[in-house]
Amino acid sequence: MVTVHHAVAFVVLAVTWAAALVAGVTYLRHREASGLVTHLLALAQSVLVAQVALGLLLLSDHRRAPEKLHYLYGTLSLLAVLAPWIYAPAERRARLGWFAGATLVAGALAVRAYMTGT
Repeated sequence: MVTVHHAVAFVVLAVTWAAALVAGVTYLRHREASGLVTHLLALAQSVLVAQVALGLLLLSDHRRAPEKLHYLYGTLSLLAVLAPWIYAPAERRARLGWFAGATLVAGALAVRAYMTGT
């Protein structure tokens, strides 16, 4: 299970950074979000939820991370990527900017979570 959690960590890092990059470029070019952008953002949210779920399964099996900060960074990463659902404005372009920025923050926090978990 630890190996799966470790492997999914690489998926989380790749998907969050790719989604943030594509959404950010789309936002900066003043374009509407296409299916690719929205699907990448949703995939980033989904893999983060899956990673946290795997982490909770490891905790239930009494396996602990070497540093307690790992739990904080993982939780904040998940909260960052989900926050735009509550706080983003209704206007489509501004909403895309919120999701791009939040996914970028989640990716940075995921890097920190990875560094404190190994």
